[in-house]
Amino acid sequence: MEDNFSTEVYEEIRKLIHNPDTKWMRYVNRVLDETDPHVAKMMALNLGYQVAFLGTKTIRKNRELHGCHIPWIILMDLAGTWDFHCTGYREAEYGNEGNLTCGEMDSVISQGKELGIYFYMMTGGEPLVRKSDILELCKKHNDCVFHCFTDGTLVDQQLCDAMKKVGNLSLSIRLKESEEAGDFRRGSGVYEKAIHAMDLLHENGLIFGNSICCTRKNPEAVTSDEFFDLLIEHGSRFAGYFYLSSEGMKAAPERMPTREQREYIYHRLREVRAKEGGREIFTIDFQNDREFAGGCIAGDRTYCHMNINGDMEPCTFFHYSGANIRDNTLLDGLKQLFNKNMPGVCPMPENPER
Repeated sequence: MEDNFSTEVYEEIRKLIHNPDTKWMRYVNRVLDETDPHVAKMMALNLGYQVAFLGTKTIRKNRELHGCHIPWIILMDLAGTWDFHCTGYREAEYGNEGNLTCGEMDSVISQGKELGIYFYMMTGGEPLVRKSDILELCKKHNDCVFHCFTDGTLVDQQLCDAMKKVGNLSLSIRLKESEEAGDFRRGSGVYEKAIHAMDLLHENGLIFGNSICCTRKNPEAVTSDEFFDLLIEHGSRFAGYFYLSSEGMKAAPERMPTREQREYIYHRLREVRAKEGGREIFTIDFQNDREFAGGCIAGDRTYCHMNINGDMEPCTFFHYSGANIRDNTLLDGLKQLFNKNMPGVCPMPENPER
């Protein structure tokens, strides 16, 4: 990794590994003990070597060679329609027609690997409507990591068996703070199905986490000790927190968390993932963790988004595009994406007037 990390970072890792009784070594050992051996091997090779080592070095070289940002992750929207009615999601702005074909996704991934990109996330809509295509891509590109954001309703034993076989697909289960809130947002029985999906994935030794949407109504509920205990009990390894970003002609900014609530979440998630205390689950704050990523990661600096129409966008919440993958190579599209985020923060809640 050369100078990718400081000497102090390596020393901290050595200290951590040599003390098996610390919080995070208990976490690591529990994950290894409970994960299917083939899945653990593939994630170590693909996420550890291909993405973090080989991919990072290749991306850095190509950034200098081509004079543009090369992202670490490409996020693709797969399904323009949901498998049930859902209210308030930003994907509705795209309409419900069109979709990226399996061939188009295959082409994007093939081009991406040449640039050093080995990490592909998929959302929608409900990406597991296309699970047969996703699994085919996992097989063909078995040196890549694939990750889907899903409601969990299409997770069954057949999918778990296929995931164990390929070894390079993981999931984030969307989960609300309660059964009442989950079923109100997504339909009757969806919360229970999400919990069942988590149990099934856990029983099969698969790696998964949760995707949590913070609104004005739920910051305390989705960051409570009880909520984290629920996630851990059902086998979740990580929880990614997103803030509701209301945009479009039917925007409802009154549903977005307030400044005070976002500040509360900032401190609470750091408390949970601290070296001591908190809970043994890794929390990710996709807005507030920008301080560890050198500012906003969008605009192809760290990731690039492709919507269902093939438009390349700087962010999944920022509906602006200067290129389409059907008319441009991946590299040409990346050269057209704007990537100078002046304040280094998300402009949606922080600088909406700009």
